[in-house]
Amino acid sequence: MPTPLYDAVKKYADQEPFRFHMPGHKGGPVPLMAELKWMTPIDLTELPPTGNLYEGGEPFASAQALWAKEFGFEYCQFLTGGSTQGIHTGLALCCPPGSKVLVDRNCHRAVFNAMALLDLEPIYLERPWLGEESLIGPISPETVENMLCQCPKIKTVCITSPTYAGVLSDVGAISRLVHAHGGKLFVDGAHGAHLPFLGQAPFWEADGVVVSAHKTLPTLGQGALLFTNGMDPDRVRQLASVFGTSSPSYPIMASMDTAREWMVKWGHHDYRRTALRVAQLREQFPSLREKKLSLDPTRFVLSVQNGPAFTRALEKRGVYPEMEDGGHVVFICTPFDNSFSLSALERRLEELREQMGPCPPIPAPPLPEQAMSPRQALFAPSRVWPLEDCEGEVAACQIAPYPPGVPVVAPGEVISKKSLAYLKQIGYNIKSEVRIAAL
Repeated sequence: MPTPLYDAVKKYADQEPFRFHMPGHKGGPVPLMAELKWMTPIDLTELPPTGNLYEGGEPFASAQALWAKEFGFEYCQFLTGGSTQGIHTGLALCCPPGSKVLVDRNCHRAVFNAMALLDLEPIYLERPWLGEESLIGPISPETVENMLCQCPKIKTVCITSPTYAGVLSDVGAISRLVHAHGGKLFVDGAHGAHLPFLGQAPFWEADGVVVSAHKTLPTLGQGALLFTNGMDPDRVRQLASVFGTSSPSYPIMASMDTAREWMVKWGHHDYRRTALRVAQLREQFPSLREKKLSLDPTRFVLSVQNGPAFTRALEKRGVYPEMEDGGHVVFICTPFDNSFSLSALERRLEELREQMGPCPPIPAPPLPEQAMSPRQALFAPSRVWPLEDCEGEVAACQIAPYPPGVPVVAPGEVISKKSLAYLKQIGYNIKSEVRIAAL
Protein backbone atom coordinates (compact mmCIF):
# COMPACT_ATOMS: atom_id res chain seq x y z
CA MET A 1 0.00 0.00 0.00
CA PRO A 2 1.29 3.53 -0.77
CA THR A 3 2.37 5.85 2.04
CA PRO A 4 2.80 9.17 0.18
CA LEU A 5 3.19 11.45 3.22
CA TYR A 6 5.63 9.18 5.01
CA ASP A 7 7.59 8.68 1.79
CA ALA A 8 7.86 12.44 1.21
CA VAL A 9 9.14 13.30 4.69
CA LYS A 10 11.43 10.26 4.78
CA LYS A 11 12.93 11.22 1.41
CA TYR A 12 13.64 14.75 2.65
CA ALA A 13 15.21 13.50 5.89
CA ASP A 14 17.31 10.87 4.10
CA GLN A 15 18.94 13.58 1.97
CA GLU A 16 20.42 14.96 5.21
CA PRO A 17 19.90 18.58 4.16
CA PHE A 18 21.20 21.52 6.17
CA ARG A 19 18.06 22.56 8.03
CA PHE A 20 18.00 26.23 8.93
CA HIS A 21 14.29 26.09 9.67
CA MET A 22 12.06 24.97 12.51
CA PRO A 23 11.80 22.76 14.52
CA GLY A 24 14.72 23.69 16.72
CA HIS A 25 16.08 20.14 17.09
CA LYS A 26 16.95 20.15 13.34
CA GLY A 27 16.18 16.45 12.97
CA GLY A 28 18.52 15.27 15.69
CA PRO A 29 17.44 13.36 18.79
CA VAL A 30 15.46 15.33 21.34
CA PRO A 31 17.70 15.70 24.43
CA LEU A 32 17.10 13.21 27.25
CA MET A 33 14.67 11.30 25.01
CA ALA A 34 17.27 10.01 22.56
CA GLU A 35 17.05 6.48 23.92
CA LEU A 36 13.49 6.26 22.61
CA LYS A 37 13.90 5.33 18.95
CA TRP A 38 10.14 5.50 18.64
CA MET A 39 7.86 7.55 20.84
CA THR A 40 5.24 4.84 21.35
CA PRO A 41 6.42 3.86 24.88
CA ILE A 42 5.45 7.32 26.18
CA ASP A 43 2.54 7.97 23.82
CA LEU A 44 -0.03 7.71 26.57
CA THR A 45 -3.33 9.16 27.68
CA GLU A 46 -4.72 10.68 30.89
CA LEU A 47 -4.20 8.09 33.64
CA PRO A 48 -3.75 8.36 37.41
CA PRO A 49 0.07 8.10 37.11
CA THR A 50 0.34 10.50 34.11
CA GLY A 51 -2.07 13.27 35.17
CA ASN A 52 -4.45 15.45 33.18
CA LEU A 53 -3.21 18.62 31.47
CA TYR A 54 -6.46 20.53 31.89
CA GLU A 55 -7.28 19.52 35.47
CA GLY A 56 -4.11 20.66 37.20
CA GLY A 57 -2.27 18.58 39.75
CA GLU A 58 0.82 16.45 39.26
CA PRO A 59 2.95 15.89 37.28
CA PHE A 60 1.88 18.94 35.26
CA ALA A 61 1.87 21.34 38.21
CA SER A 62 5.58 20.78 38.87
CA ALA A 63 6.63 20.63 35.20
CA GLN A 64 4.82 23.86 34.33
CA ALA A 65 6.01 25.64 37.50
CA LEU A 66 9.63 25.01 36.50
CA TRP A 67 8.99 26.72 33.16
CA ALA A 68 7.17 29.63 34.83
CA LYS A 69 10.16 30.19 37.11
CA GLU A 70 12.59 30.30 34.16
CA PHE A 71 10.49 32.94 32.39
CA GLY A 72 9.59 34.97 35.49
CA PHE A 73 5.82 34.40 35.26
CA GLU A 74 3.27 33.28 37.81
CA TYR A 75 1.88 30.45 35.71
CA CYS A 76 2.75 28.36 32.64
CA GLN A 77 0.37 26.25 30.58
CA PHE A 78 1.63 23.51 28.27
CA LEU A 79 0.07 23.57 24.79
CA THR A 80 0.11 20.93 22.07
CA GLY A 81 -1.61 23.08 19.46
CA GLY A 82 1.32 25.42 18.88
CA SER A 83 1.27 29.15 19.48
CA THR A 84 -2.03 29.28 17.61
CA GLN A 85 -3.73 27.60 20.58
CA GLY A 86 -1.95 29.99 22.93
CA ILE A 87 -2.98 33.07 20.94
CA HIS A 88 -6.63 32.02 20.95
CA THR A 89 -6.48 31.20 24.66
CA GLY A 90 -4.61 34.38 25.58
CA LEU A 91 -6.94 36.72 23.74
CA ALA A 92 -9.96 34.93 25.20
CA LEU A 93 -8.48 35.53 28.67
CA CYS A 94 -7.79 39.22 28.00
CA CYS A 95 -10.73 40.31 25.86
CA PRO A 96 -14.45 40.13 26.62
CA PRO A 97 -16.34 39.05 23.47
CA GLY A 98 -17.22 42.04 21.30
CA SER A 99 -14.59 44.33 22.83
CA LYS A 100 -11.99 46.47 21.08
CA VAL A 101 -8.38 45.32 20.86
CA LEU A 102 -5.33 47.28 19.73
CA VAL A 103 -3.49 44.96 17.34
CA ASP A 104 -0.02 45.06 15.86
CA ARG A 105 -0.71 44.78 12.13
CA ASN A 106 2.32 42.48 11.89
CA CYS A 107 0.49 39.82 13.92
CA HIS A 108 0.20 36.25 12.72
CA ARG A 109 -2.94 35.01 11.00
CA ALA A 110 -3.88 33.17 14.22
CA VAL A 111 -4.59 36.56 15.84
CA PHE A 112 -6.96 37.47 13.02
CA ASN A 113 -8.76 34.12 13.39
CA ALA A 114 -9.02 34.68 17.14
CA MET A 115 -10.62 38.10 16.58
CA ALA A 116 -13.24 36.47 14.36
CA LEU A 117 -13.92 33.66 16.83
CA LEU A 118 -14.23 36.07 19.75
CA ASP A 119 -16.03 38.78 17.74
CA LEU A 120 -13.39 41.37 18.62
CA GLU A 121 -13.16 44.78 16.98
CA PRO A 122 -9.58 45.42 15.80
CA ILE A 123 -7.91 48.80 16.00
CA TYR A 124 -4.63 48.49 14.13
CA LEU A 125 -1.18 49.79 14.90
CA GLU A 126 0.47 50.80 11.63
CA ARG A 127 3.34 48.65 10.43
CA PRO A 128 6.57 50.27 11.68
CA TRP A 129 8.73 50.35 8.55
CA LEU A 130 12.52 49.98 8.61
CA GLY A 131 13.31 51.83 5.40
CA GLU A 132 16.91 50.74 4.82
CA GLU A 133 16.25 47.10 5.65
CA SER A 134 12.77 46.94 4.04
CA LEU A 135 11.55 45.04 7.12
CA ILE A 136 8.99 45.51 9.86
CA GLY A 137 10.54 47.24 12.87
CA PRO A 138 9.69 47.33 16.58
CA ILE A 139 6.43 48.71 17.96
CA SER A 140 6.97 52.17 19.44
CA PRO A 141 5.70 52.68 23.01
CA GLU A 142 4.76 56.24 22.04
CA THR A 143 2.57 54.96 19.21
CA VAL A 144 0.79 52.60 21.59
CA GLU A 145 0.18 55.37 24.10
CA ASN A 146 -1.18 57.71 21.42
CA MET A 147 -3.65 55.06 20.29
CA LEU A 148 -4.77 54.33 23.85
CA CYS A 149 -5.34 58.03 24.45
CA GLN A 150 -7.37 58.32 21.24
CA CYS A 151 -9.50 55.27 22.09
CA PRO A 152 -9.76 54.85 25.89
CA LYS A 153 -12.22 51.94 25.51
CA ILE A 154 -9.33 49.71 24.41
CA LYS A 155 -8.31 47.50 27.32
CA THR A 156 -6.17 44.91 25.50
CA VAL A 157 -3.09 45.35 23.34
CA CYS A 158 -1.66 42.51 21.24
CA ILE A 159 1.81 42.75 19.68
CA THR A 160 4.38 40.46 18.08
CA SER A 161 7.87 40.36 19.60
CA PRO A 162 10.22 39.07 18.30
CA THR A 163 9.20 39.30 14.66
CA TYR A 164 10.06 36.61 12.15
CA ALA A 165 13.25 38.57 11.45
CA GLY A 166 14.13 38.64 15.16
CA VAL A 167 13.29 42.30 15.84
CA LEU A 168 12.31 42.86 19.48
CA SER A 169 9.98 45.56 20.81
CA ASP A 170 10.38 47.08 24.27
CA VAL A 171 7.75 44.92 25.95
CA GLY A 172 8.51 46.37 29.38
CA ALA A 173 7.89 49.98 28.33
CA ILE A 174 4.77 49.06 26.37
CA SER A 175 3.45 46.97 29.25
CA ARG A 176 3.85 49.80 31.73
CA LEU A 177 1.96 52.17 29.42
CA VAL A 178 -0.86 49.68 28.89
CA HIS A 179 -1.16 49.06 32.64
CA ALA A 180 -1.26 52.81 33.28
CA HIS A 181 -4.34 52.91 31.04
CA GLY A 182 -5.93 50.02 32.95
CA GLY A 183 -5.36 47.46 30.20
CA LYS A 184 -3.59 44.17 29.55
CA LEU A 185 -0.72 43.38 27.18
CA PHE A 186 -0.62 40.07 25.33
CA VAL A 187 2.52 39.19 23.36
CA ASP A 188 2.89 36.72 20.51
CA GLY A 189 6.46 35.70 21.30
CA ALA A 190 6.32 32.53 19.23
CA HIS A 191 9.88 32.91 17.94
CA GLY A 192 11.45 33.81 21.30
CA ALA A 193 11.28 30.66 23.44
CA HIS A 194 15.09 30.55 23.68
CA LEU A 195 15.69 34.19 24.61
CA PRO A 196 15.39 33.90 28.43
CA PHE A 197 18.07 31.20 28.33
CA LEU A 198 20.38 33.73 26.66
CA GLY A 199 20.04 36.06 29.63
CA GLN A 200 17.32 38.21 28.08
CA ALA A 201 14.02 39.05 29.78
CA PRO A 202 11.89 40.19 26.85
CA PHE A 203 8.47 39.15 28.15
CA TRP A 204 8.07 39.10 31.90
CA GLU A 205 6.21 42.42 32.36
CA ALA A 206 3.43 41.38 29.97
CA ASP A 207 0.17 39.91 31.26
CA GLY A 208 0.42 37.01 28.87
CA VAL A 209 2.86 35.65 26.30
CA VAL A 210 2.91 32.57 24.13
CA VAL A 211 6.13 31.01 22.81
CA SER A 212 6.58 28.13 20.40
CA ALA A 213 9.05 25.81 22.09
CA HIS A 214 9.26 23.72 18.93
CA LYS A 215 10.49 26.64 16.80
CA THR A 216 13.81 27.27 18.54
CA LEU A 217 14.20 24.62 21.26
CA PRO A 218 14.69 20.83 21.08
CA THR A 219 10.98 20.11 21.32
CA LEU A 220 8.63 18.12 19.12
CA GLY A 221 6.44 19.99 16.63
CA GLN A 222 3.38 21.82 18.04
CA GLY A 223 4.89 22.16 21.51
CA ALA A 224 4.18 25.65 22.89
CA LEU A 225 3.93 27.45 26.24
CA LEU A 226 1.49 30.06 27.50
CA PHE A 227 2.76 32.24 30.37
CA THR A 228 0.44 34.44 32.43
CA ASN A 229 0.53 36.93 35.28
CA GLY A 230 -2.47 37.87 37.39
CA MET A 231 -4.79 35.27 35.85
CA ASP A 232 -6.58 32.39 37.56
CA PRO A 233 -4.80 29.16 36.55
CA ASP A 234 -8.12 27.29 36.56
CA ARG A 235 -9.46 29.79 34.02
CA VAL A 236 -6.29 29.47 31.92
CA ARG A 237 -6.64 25.68 31.86
CA GLN A 238 -10.34 25.89 31.03
CA LEU A 239 -9.87 28.18 28.04
CA ALA A 240 -6.81 26.28 26.84
CA SER A 241 -9.01 23.18 26.73
CA VAL A 242 -11.59 25.06 24.64
CA PHE A 243 -9.04 25.73 21.89
CA GLY A 244 -7.02 22.52 22.19
CA THR A 245 -7.54 18.82 21.71
CA SER A 246 -8.94 16.79 24.59
CA SER A 247 -6.20 14.24 23.82
CA PRO A 248 -2.96 16.26 24.13
CA SER A 249 0.17 14.47 23.00
CA TYR A 250 2.29 13.19 25.87
CA PRO A 251 5.44 12.89 23.74
CA ILE A 252 5.11 16.59 22.82
CA MET A 253 4.56 17.61 26.45
CA ALA A 254 7.38 15.39 27.72
CA SER A 255 9.73 16.89 25.12
CA MET A 256 8.99 20.38 26.50
CA ASP A 257 9.83 19.14 30.00
CA THR A 258 13.15 17.63 28.89
CA ALA A 259 14.00 20.63 26.69
CA ARG A 260 13.83 22.94 29.71
CA GLU A 261 16.13 20.73 31.76
CA TRP A 262 18.61 20.46 28.88
CA MET A 263 18.58 24.22 28.31
CA VAL A 264 19.18 24.94 32.01
CA LYS A 265 22.04 22.45 32.34
CA TRP A 266 23.83 22.66 29.00
CA GLY A 267 21.79 24.26 26.23
CA HIS A 268 22.27 27.89 27.25
CA HIS A 269 26.04 27.50 26.79
CA ASP A 270 25.56 25.94 23.36
CA TYR A 271 23.09 28.65 22.40
CA ARG A 272 25.64 31.35 23.27
CA ARG A 273 28.15 29.66 20.95
CA THR A 274 25.54 29.74 18.19
CA ALA A 275 24.96 33.45 18.84
CA LEU A 276 28.68 34.14 18.42
CA ARG A 277 28.72 32.23 15.13
CA VAL A 278 25.69 34.16 13.86
CA ALA A 279 27.43 37.42 14.77
CA GLN A 280 30.32 36.35 12.53
CA LEU A 281 27.95 35.59 9.65
CA ARG A 282 26.35 39.00 10.06
CA GLU A 283 29.76 40.63 9.71
CA GLN A 284 30.69 38.57 6.64
CA PHE A 285 27.49 39.01 4.64
CA PRO A 286 24.96 41.82 4.11
CA SER A 287 22.39 41.22 6.81
CA LEU A 288 20.20 42.76 9.48
CA ARG A 289 22.48 43.97 12.30
CA GLU A 290 22.00 45.82 15.56
CA LYS A 291 21.87 49.45 14.28
CA LYS A 292 20.02 50.69 17.38
CA LEU A 293 17.65 47.72 17.13
CA SER A 294 17.12 45.04 19.74
CA LEU A 295 17.58 41.75 17.88
CA ASP A 296 17.46 38.04 18.58
CA PRO A 297 21.20 37.23 18.55
CA THR A 298 20.64 33.88 16.85
CA ARG A 299 18.36 34.92 13.97
CA PHE A 300 20.28 35.42 10.72
CA VAL A 301 18.51 37.60 8.12
CA LEU A 302 20.40 37.85 4.85
CA SER A 303 19.82 40.73 2.42
CA VAL A 304 19.57 39.59 -1.20
CA GLN A 305 18.49 41.00 -4.53
CA ASN A 306 15.80 38.35 -5.12
CA GLY A 307 14.66 36.27 -2.16
CA PRO A 308 12.84 33.45 -4.00
CA ALA A 309 15.61 33.00 -6.59
CA PHE A 310 18.31 33.02 -3.91
CA THR A 311 16.44 30.45 -1.84
CA ARG A 312 16.00 28.11 -4.81
CA ALA A 313 19.76 28.36 -5.43
CA LEU A 314 20.42 27.44 -1.79
CA GLU A 315 18.04 24.48 -1.93
CA LYS A 316 19.91 23.11 -4.96
CA ARG A 317 22.99 23.18 -2.72
CA GLY A 318 21.24 21.27 0.06
CA VAL A 319 20.52 24.29 2.32
CA TYR A 320 16.92 24.92 3.36
CA PRO A 321 16.25 28.26 5.11
CA GLU A 322 13.11 29.03 7.09
CA MET A 323 11.60 31.59 4.72
CA GLU A 324 12.24 34.28 2.15
CA ASP A 325 10.55 37.43 0.94
CA GLY A 326 11.39 39.76 -1.92
CA GLY A 327 14.75 40.85 -0.53
CA HIS A 328 15.60 38.66 2.47
CA VAL A 329 16.28 35.08 3.45
CA VAL A 330 15.72 34.07 7.10
CA PHE A 331 17.74 31.32 8.80
CA ILE A 332 16.73 29.91 12.19
CA CYS A 333 19.93 28.99 14.00
CA THR A 334 20.00 26.87 17.15
CA PRO A 335 22.67 24.85 19.01
CA PHE A 336 21.77 21.92 16.78
CA ASP A 337 23.31 23.73 13.83
CA ASN A 338 26.81 22.50 14.56
CA SER A 339 30.12 23.83 13.26
CA PHE A 340 29.89 21.53 10.23
CA SER A 341 26.47 22.78 9.11
CA LEU A 342 27.28 26.44 9.82
CA SER A 343 30.55 26.19 7.91
CA ALA A 344 28.67 24.55 5.04
CA LEU A 345 26.21 27.45 5.07
CA GLU A 346 29.09 29.93 5.00
CA ARG A 347 30.67 28.23 1.97
CA ARG A 348 27.43 28.12 0.02
CA LEU A 349 26.65 31.74 0.80
CA GLU A 350 30.11 32.69 -0.47
CA GLU A 351 29.29 30.95 -3.76
CA LEU A 352 26.22 33.17 -4.13
CA ARG A 353 27.71 36.44 -2.90
CA GLU A 354 27.11 38.26 -6.19
CA GLN A 355 23.35 37.82 -5.64
CA MET A 356 23.44 39.53 -2.25
CA GLY A 357 22.85 43.14 -1.41
CA PRO A 358 19.91 45.42 -0.80
CA CYS A 359 16.88 44.97 -2.97
CA PRO A 360 14.68 47.92 -3.99
CA PRO A 361 12.43 48.71 -1.01
CA ILE A 362 8.94 47.23 -1.24
CA PRO A 363 6.93 49.22 1.30
CA ALA A 364 3.67 47.66 2.42
CA PRO A 365 0.48 49.22 1.07
CA PRO A 366 -1.80 51.38 3.22
CA LEU A 367 -4.08 49.52 5.61
CA PRO A 368 -7.14 48.32 3.68
CA GLU A 369 -10.61 49.69 4.26
CA GLN A 370 -12.60 47.67 6.82
CA ALA A 371 -16.00 46.90 5.28
CA MET A 372 -17.16 44.10 7.60
CA SER A 373 -16.17 42.79 11.03
CA PRO A 374 -13.67 39.90 11.02
CA ARG A 375 -16.38 37.58 12.35
CA GLN A 376 -18.95 38.57 9.74
CA ALA A 377 -16.46 38.13 6.92
CA LEU A 378 -15.08 34.78 8.09
CA PHE A 379 -18.46 33.14 8.69
CA ALA A 380 -20.70 34.88 6.16
CA PRO A 381 -21.64 33.27 2.81
CA SER A 382 -18.72 33.51 0.41
CA ARG A 383 -17.47 32.41 -2.98
CA VAL A 384 -14.08 31.51 -4.44
CA TRP A 385 -12.62 33.78 -7.11
CA PRO A 386 -9.23 34.43 -8.78
CA LEU A 387 -7.39 37.00 -6.69
CA GLU A 388 -6.30 39.06 -9.71
CA ASP A 389 -10.00 39.73 -10.46
CA CYS A 390 -10.95 40.70 -6.90
CA GLU A 391 -10.22 44.42 -6.82
CA GLY A 392 -12.93 46.11 -4.77
CA GLU A 393 -14.20 42.83 -3.26
CA VAL A 394 -14.32 42.11 0.49
CA ALA A 395 -11.97 39.34 1.62
CA ALA A 396 -13.53 36.43 3.51
CA CYS A 397 -10.13 34.92 4.31
CA GLN A 398 -6.63 36.07 5.11
CA ILE A 399 -4.55 36.91 2.05
CA ALA A 400 -1.25 36.20 3.69
CA PRO A 401 2.10 35.11 2.26
CA TYR A 402 3.09 32.08 4.31
CA PRO A 403 5.42 31.99 6.09
CA PRO A 404 5.20 34.14 8.15
CA GLY A 405 1.43 34.30 7.68
CA VAL A 406 0.98 38.03 8.26
CA PRO A 407 -2.15 39.10 6.34
CA VAL A 408 -1.79 41.80 3.71
CA VAL A 409 -5.59 41.76 3.55
CA ALA A 410 -7.61 40.40 6.47
CA PRO A 411 -11.19 39.09 6.54
CA GLY A 412 -13.63 41.97 6.20
CA GLU A 413 -11.18 44.23 4.37
CA VAL A 414 -11.50 45.54 0.83
CA ILE A 415 -8.99 44.15 -1.67
CA SER A 416 -7.47 47.29 -3.17
CA LYS A 417 -5.44 47.89 -6.31
CA LYS A 418 -2.43 48.81 -4.15
CA SER A 419 -2.70 45.57 -2.17
CA LEU A 420 -2.80 43.54 -5.38
CA ALA A 421 0.24 45.39 -6.72
CA TYR A 422 2.16 44.77 -3.50
CA LEU A 423 1.30 41.06 -3.47
CA LYS A 424 2.46 40.73 -7.07
CA GLN A 425 5.68 42.60 -6.31
CA ILE A 426 6.63 40.32 -3.42
CA GLY A 427 6.03 37.22 -5.53
CA TYR A 428 2.59 36.15 -4.28
CA ASN A 429 0.62 34.21 -6.88
CA ILE A 430 -2.27 36.57 -7.62
CA LYS A 431 -3.67 34.01 -10.06
CA SER A 432 -4.54 31.80 -7.11
CA GLU A 433 -8.11 31.67 -5.89
CA VAL A 434 -9.27 33.32 -2.68
CA ARG A 435 -12.52 33.42 -0.79
CA ILE A 436 -14.51 36.67 -0.96
CA ALA A 437 -17.72 37.74 0.77
CA ALA A 438 -20.87 37.13 -1.23
CA LEU A 439 -22.41 40.55 -0.72
